[in-house]
Amino acid sequence: MPVRNCRVIAIEGTQAAGKTTFVHALTAHLREQGVNAACTGEPARSSPFMEEIVLHGKGTFDLAAEIDLFGQQLSVPLRTSRNHQVLITDKTPLNVIALARLVLDGSEPSTSSVLAAAESLCRAWMPLTYDAIVYCRDRYNQKAGGDRMRDKVLDLQDSADEAIREACRTVNVPLLEMPTGLTVAERVLWAAKQVDELGLAV
Repeated sequence: MPVRNCRVIAIEGTQAAGKTTFVHALTAHLREQGVNAACTGEPARSSPFMEEIVLHGKGTFDLAAEIDLFGQQLSVPLRTSRNHQVLITDKTPLNVIALARLVLDGSEPSTSSVLAAAESLCRAWMPLTYDAIVYCRDRYNQKAGGDRMRDKVLDLQDSADEAIREACRTVNVPLLEMPTGLTVAERVLWAAKQVDELGLAV
């Protein structure tokens, strides 16, 4: 791709779709094949904004918190891809925008204009950065494992799934919809086959 010599594959889906587990499993599989592969984490888990809102109950989702996540989704993959053959990312910038539209007041003019600008940036930038988006359609129990980072979005799983999938369709990046009900090992084999068929194998 024009911006760096690395294949970038994003893993997308709603919350509790098994994305993070799959990101690490696919990265490990590629490394076992001798590929210099890396993965990125989920930005919300390292965000001081989200820590205050979700874990400490201070405030609520706002534009600053969402733009912080959006910025991480732009910069972290760029930095990580520099020294690797393949990068597997946990979500894309579109995920942040799709969820922001669900949790923020879209009737507020400044919020609406900022999110629209971010969407335009995604449409221009993502085809230069991502080689494929693998969409996970499973929806697991969000309360399993006591993951408190999901506490404030438990009621958004279905609407987020619809919003994120539609957002992924707006960019000119191949969208690979993974079958539901696969084990982690089956997910890895399915994704590896799709990547190979797209000519992205290294």
